[in-house]
Amino acid sequence: MLDAVRGQPGVLVNDLYASYPDYDIDVEREQARLAAARLVVLQFPVHWYAVPPLLKLWLDDVLTLGWAYGRAGVALRGKDLWVVASTGGPQEAYAPGGYNRHPIDDYLLPLHQVARLCGMRWLPPLVLHGANGVTQDRIAQHATQVAEHLRTWPSWAMAAAVDRAEIPASDRPAAQAQTAQ
Repeated sequence: MLDAVRGQPGVLVNDLYASYPDYDIDVEREQARLAAARLVVLQFPVHWYAVPPLLKLWLDDVLTLGWAYGRAGVALRGKDLWVVASTGGPQEAYAPGGYNRHPIDDYLLPLHQVARLCGMRWLPPLVLHGANGVTQDRIAQHATQVAEHLRTWPSWAMAAAVDRAEIPASDRPAAQAQTAQ
């Protein structure tokens, strides 16, 4: 997948596990990368019905109050967020009658809300189901689909985007003042 997108113009691949094997995230560098982006893609395997631990830490550390959200947090406003994920289970497992009992969108709801809180436009996720048992051809096909979506963005995103509802300023937390002691 990374090979399919790395060489594309305007695409910066940021492998969190390669960049932060010690989980010590450079927040300023990550915020600068996000500020420069127009499309943010989170690519990950669904891990226990959620994002992997380092991605969760990255979200917690990088998307700070007053920068990414809150009354003064406008750094991500107007950008697109696209999730490209994989699951171990087959697609039919992610249905009310399947063994996971819920559609994959239910498990991605926290990321959808992160996008909304940050004023980003949520794009429909692209999910490779049953990744543990798919053929190399299917993985290559999926990687090609991801690369094509990146190449043709934002044209496909305009029609596919889920409407973004504004959160009233009165419901946004004010940036907290930092005091040195």
